[in-house]
Amino acid sequence: MSSPMYITEAIVCGSRHNMTSDKSYLLFTKELGMLWAVARSVRMEKSKQRCAMQDFSVIRISLVLGKASWRIGSVEALSNPFLASDSRASRGGVSFVVKAIRKYVHGEEIVPRTYLDAHAVLLILSSLDDVSMIEVYQQVFVLRMLAELGYIKTDDVLEALLKAETIEDAVQLYDVSLDALLTKSIEHAAEVSHL
Repeated sequence: MSSPMYITEAIVCGSRHNMTSDKSYLLFTKELGMLWAVARSVRMEKSKQRCAMQDFSVIRISLVLGKASWRIGSVEALSNPFLASDSRASRGGVSFVVKAIRKYVHGEEIVPRTYLDAHAVLLILSSLDDVSMIEVYQQVFVLRMLAELGYIKTDDVLEALLKAETIEDAVQLYDVSLDALLTKSIEHAAEVSHL
């Protein structure tokens, strides 16, 4: 009996070499959470997956659960926000978001809003040059991610940011007067998460 195939969108959050030509990828997927998956012979020059599977890429991927690990089937590159960034600040913003995902999202726990926020914020950050706006998007993204993971309780002041439909809506509700409260909430959540 063959294993079922899952087709999902994913963000490539990291990679490491396996064997001679294989590579393992840390994927934050829309429908399966965070997982490691192996691509066979991807490091060979003739591999068609090689370019699509770069770090920070947003991809559509087919995955099969094998006996020991997830295996990668076909891959379609959708975008690479890091490579699309025009400035050093926007590349730093993209890198910050992916590092935050790696730090806080663990295991195959489905966090759909965090995935949608991450996908949106990566595309937005790749075209921003304003350092202060990049920082706002970073803070709001981390706050919403930590809330969905259960590390931040909703209070009256932050409720509008946390319950906004999209991250763009949440950033529009952001006010400089909330900056200290956001920082304090994020620091407290990082402390209680032990990560």
